[in-house]
Parts: sequence; structure tokens; C-alpha cells
Amino acid sequence: MFLKFWSRRRSVSRETKMVVGLGNPGKVHERNRHNVGFRCLDYWVGLHSVRFDRRECQTTIAAAEMAGSALLLAKPRTFVNLSGGAVSCLVRKHNIPLSNLLVIYDDLDLPLGQIRLRPRGGSGGHKGMKSTISALGSEDFPRIRVGIGRPPIDGLSDTGEDAIVSYVLGDFTPHEGEKIEPAIARVAEVIDCFLSQGVEAAMRRFN
Repeated sequence: MFLKFWSRRRSVSRETKMVVGLGNPGKVHERNRHNVGFRCLDYWVGLHSVRFDRRECQTTIAAAEMAGSALLLAKPRTFVNLSGGAVSCLVRKHNIPLSNLLVIYDDLDLPLGQIRLRPRGGSGGHKGMKSTISALGSEDFPRIRVGIGRPPIDGLSDTGEDAIVSYVLGDFTPHEGEKIEPAIARVAEVIDCFLSQGVEAAMRRFN
């Protein structure tokens, strides 16, 4: 294991890295498509025996140390569409360079189970990312998009915004789970590579 628990008595170094998963708090949302960012972090901390055990800036935090650098993992408790305030609060509080920030979120425009790592970019219509970009005042931070696909049009009584909201706030079906679970595991590998080798190396390996 390359991580060790980070004592709360230690000050946070300039080399702090932070991984944020976007999602909605509460058990009712745990298995929602919109919560795949949370699920990726939960899977990762389970692999590395790290715990979400404190709160800062309206987020639930897990903290560790890797190769002498502090690491924060954060799940905003503000609901997806208002994620930006929580993320920017942590970035400012811990003096985190945006190049050291990695945000994980669901993407309707990627096929189910596909993942994409990018060093920067727009929100792509994702309201949580729009909030985060606005609060940070920049698009220049790495992100992992996890494909959830779009709802099938056949049989939908409404193909507009309400249908999309219903879809992202719905749970993955058992069939979808067969594709999303391996994607979550792969995201954990991407996080490890990002933390140890940087975004460019992780893009070459996983995109």
C-alpha cells in the first residue's frame, strides 16, 4: 500500500492533491446514476483502507499521505448542482493548485461504462461541473468523466429536461451494473496513476 493515514496534526503541504467525486448525499441517492462520482471514491478508499471520517467546507473528507504529499478525497454534501462552493472552499483553504485537483462525475454523452480523463475543459452541460468551474473561475483542472449513457427514447413520454433528471436520479439497473462496476474499478486505477505519475501519464495509459 502506498498510502498511510495523514495525521490531523500535520499541516497541509503545498503539494496537496485532492480528488473530488460529485454526487448527492443521503442513502436514497447512493445507487443513482448521478452518484457515480461518490461511488468511485468509496471504492478507492475501500481498496486503500482510508476512511471518510471528518467534514470540512460542506464536504465529507478522507485524508492520507502519498510519497510525502498530502491527499484529500472529498464528497460535497451540497448536492450535485451546487458542488462548486464546497470544492472552491477546500481549494482555497488548503492552497491546492488546480493541476492537483481531480474531479470525477457522470457523463450522459459517454456510453455506459466508458471513462475519459482530460486535463481541462468545459462542463459539457453537467450542472455540477458548471458550478465547480464557476466557483473556481477556471476550466483548467483534470477530470474523469464516467459514462452513464442517455435514456432510451422509445417509450418515454417526455424526452426533455424532466426525463433527463429522472434518468440521472434513477438507480443503475442490474444489467447496467455489469458495465458500471468494472468502470468504477478502472477509475480507481486512473486515480492511482494520476496521483503517482500525473495527468498526462494517466491519459496515455487509460484513454
